[in-house]
Amino acid sequence: MWFTVADGVASEVFYPRVDVPEMQDMQYVVTDGSSIVDLERDATTHVVTMPDEKALEYTVTNTAKSGRYRITTTYVTDPARATLVTRTRFESLDGGDYRLYLLANPSMAGGAANDTASWDGTGLVAAGTENLFGASTTVASALRTSTGFVAHDNGYSGSDSDCLVDLKADGKLDNQNDTTDAGNVVQCGQIPVGGDTTFTVALGYGATTAEATTAADGSLGSGFAASEDSYRSGWNAYVGGLKPAPAPVSGDTQRRRTYYVAAMALHAAEDKTHRGASVAGLATPWGDVVNGDDLNDGYHRVWGRDLYQQATGLLAAGDAEQAKRMARFLWEAQWIPAPTAGDGTTYPAGAFPRYSPVSGVSGATAQQLGCCEQLDQDADAIMLAWLTGLTDAATYARIKVTADHIRASGPATTERWEEQHGNSPSSIAAEIAGLVTAGAIARANGDEASAAAWESTADSWRASLDSWTVTKTGYWGGHTYYERLDGGTNPDDDGQICFDDGCFHERDVVDFGFLDLVRLGLRDPGDPTIAGSLAPTAAAADANSPMQVTLPNGDVYFHRYPHDSYGESTDCSGWPANGPQRSGRLWPVLSGERGEYELANGRSAAVYLKSMADAANDGYFIPEQVWDRTDVPCFGLGRPTGSAAPLMWAEGQYLRLAQNMAAGQNLETPSVVRQRYGG
Repeated sequence: MWFTVADGVASEVFYPRVDVPEMQDMQYVVTDGSSIVDLERDATTHVVTMPDEKALEYTVTNTAKSGRYRITTTYVTDPARATLVTRTRFESLDGGDYRLYLLANPSMAGGAANDTASWDGTGLVAAGTENLFGASTTVASALRTSTGFVAHDNGYSGSDSDCLVDLKADGKLDNQNDTTDAGNVVQCGQIPVGGDTTFTVALGYGATTAEATTAADGSLGSGFAASEDSYRSGWNAYVGGLKPAPAPVSGDTQRRRTYYVAAMALHAAEDKTHRGASVAGLATPWGDVVNGDDLNDGYHRVWGRDLYQQATGLLAAGDAEQAKRMARFLWEAQWIPAPTAGDGTTYPAGAFPRYSPVSGVSGATAQQLGCCEQLDQDADAIMLAWLTGLTDAATYARIKVTADHIRASGPATTERWEEQHGNSPSSIAAEIAGLVTAGAIARANGDEASAAAWESTADSWRASLDSWTVTKTGYWGGHTYYERLDGGTNPDDDGQICFDDGCFHERDVVDFGFLDLVRLGLRDPGDPTIAGSLAPTAAAADANSPMQVTLPNGDVYFHRYPHDSYGESTDCSGWPANGPQRSGRLWPVLSGERGEYELANGRSAAVYLKSMADAANDGYFIPEQVWDRTDVPCFGLGRPTGSAAPLMWAEGQYLRLAQNMAAGQNLETPSVVRQRYGG
């Protein structure tokens, strides 16, 4: 099981897989029995601390904005059971008498529309059944406290039976329902408190109510301290088995903690049933406006590209075992052996889907495999196999099918941001590196003919790349630079690319994806066309912002590309809500990519490492995006937006950059590619 915390309270809890959420949120309601009814998330200010920087344990201190009370909760899971265990201290700060209710909003088996809830005489239990990944799945929960509940309620969200609705009426729990029929249920129980009370809550899960109850009762019986000690020691042992925190981060608390948390986040993101399957994030970006009646993909899926980025970070940090499990997952569970339906597409043999559930392709629906093949993901899987030594004959038989497919289908593809199709420098860089590493694996398996064929194609594409993607008539700077993508093979024609805010010449739309030509060893870091593309790309702008933004503290961040609309509206209404002036915000992962380019040139990458660490949230997780303008009521300049946090890709990039700086080179650059092209 996995837990998340957002806005000061427990948010999604996942069980029995890392892609199946079981809870929307769980928090406290505080009343005085009459006029005051406070929902913890909204009525308090939140302070997050880590009791141990080498364990994913967090303490959240929520102080009432009114100054009346304080709620301090520490979160761990019980390593011996599927239980979220919390220790809460409730303090009356003004001497007043308060009533405390624990409010739980289940979303069983990934959906909230078909749940039941009941009182079993000791605690609150819930259950739900959904059809997931080709099979009927039932999950049950049991909620217990060390104090017991002195009152309880099971009701339907938003109705008169909803505990919060009931309490808001007069500050008292009047409707104490024991059971519900199937629906969108909520549960609450009153916890007896005085002026200063500490207690333990156990939320257990299982395939049946009996299993869930056994888990919760077992954790409660052993006590919070036992779970906490076991939890901490497990994480301490994992971190202790990695390389030491490198010099670029070890001496600074923010950078060091961000480093440790990045390693632990990547380890936590791995599913524990389908080993090697790590989700892109334990979040649904802008999830507060996404309907939760049915299972929503969010980032609770396995993207091959993200898995490669995570795995190379873990390799750099010293966890070769998990990195190899990731490579095995790609080739054993996500690789497509025969034409397979995707969402509006058919994936050919040898392809990888846009993403998959943690169980892989088997049993997944077309929607769960996504819309479009991206050849860079196919190539990433080959590179990861080579980097982790997964070159056995059985794996090579699959690699051969994929390499032949890339050779026949490339180089044009849907690019890495999954939005347009064409010739992209970053995608082609991956394809070329994938074909060259496939050639090395072929030779290790005695297949000289295939190696020669793939390398010949790689050489040809590399020789043609600039003629396909370097414009000499662009709008920005000196007019000569790499495009983001070209729909044809003439970067100086009048081809257009369209976005929410209009259509523009391809030659006027840029991104920093061309830096992968250096990172993957295809071009020398001093290549004049690459160096000459930096300034015009950084200066390129749209109505929102230039591509590169330097904050007053010196931190440097980048947008994905001009006219990006995947981000918050200026009125804070989020992305899915389709508010006005939606714009993509700054991506800390791109600071890491720029840092690797600077490192390849023998220059300092320190500012880019610092920028990534400074972007981290209060739990030291690196987000997908940070705010790119002056402060507004919802966001501060350089602070996380409502996008995913953590983004596991960014966590892998941060580990990689820190270790690469210590090593003086980019460790993930395939040596066979560097040797072939002198990159």
